[in-house]
Amino acid sequence: MSIADHLRAMPRNEAAAGPRYVQLRGRIAEAIETGLLPPGAALPPERDIAALTDLSRVTVRKAIQALVEEGHVVQRQGSGSFVTDRGERVQQSLSHLTSFSEDMTRRGMTPTVVWLERSVCLPSPEETIALALPANASVARIARLRLADDRPMAIEKASLPVDILPNPVAVTTSLYEVLEHDGNRPVRAIQKISAINLGEEDAGLLGVEPGAAGLRIERVSYLPSGRVVEFTKSIYRGDAYDFVAELRL
Repeated sequence: MSIADHLRAMPRNEAAAGPRYVQLRGRIAEAIETGLLPPGAALPPERDIAALTDLSRVTVRKAIQALVEEGHVVQRQGSGSFVTDRGERVQQSLSHLTSFSEDMTRRGMTPTVVWLERSVCLPSPEETIALALPANASVARIARLRLADDRPMAIEKASLPVDILPNPVAVTTSLYEVLEHDGNRPVRAIQKISAINLGEEDAGLLGVEPGAAGLRIERVSYLPSGRVVEFTKSIYRGDAYDFVAELRL
């Protein structure tokens, strides 16, 4: 079946299937999921979709915008709309405190890093509060773009007390490896996850279009003693991660 036939066969009963733009969004998403529209494929022009489905251009545009916001589709100015080249989605457990390097290695992927910052400096008010730093304390900062099999996955910015990480340059791959070597690996953490649309700078680093769906994660990690050891702010690609939590009664 061609994409034209697939769209032409879209149900027309709004009462049964919801608003027309939602129906169209679902129809295109189905074509993406089944491989009828493979990664990197161009969507038909809006006017062609409108003609195939008897929908207005406004309705078609609204459906495509919903797919863009969900990370299924990217729009390139002057070129059209394309299926996102998603690669493999990673399922990340929220039940275990592990490092990015450990997670990717366990999946048979090769983790690499592009360093954005490694420094010791004065803390921001947010870092001072999160790390419970005393007056006049310094903070160690590391910021990096995390890649798996050369695919950009996340931007991580971590802050730690300098007595925990006196030399940020010592971190070459895994921060948790360095902390474990020094007896300072965290044993628990509290995370806050928020849905965002990626700004131009973050989108550029992650190799997606500005405005694409992303996840912002703030994590505060603790030593067995209860001391805060790490404050991390991360930006994840929305098309690369599924976060999974096990719930028990």
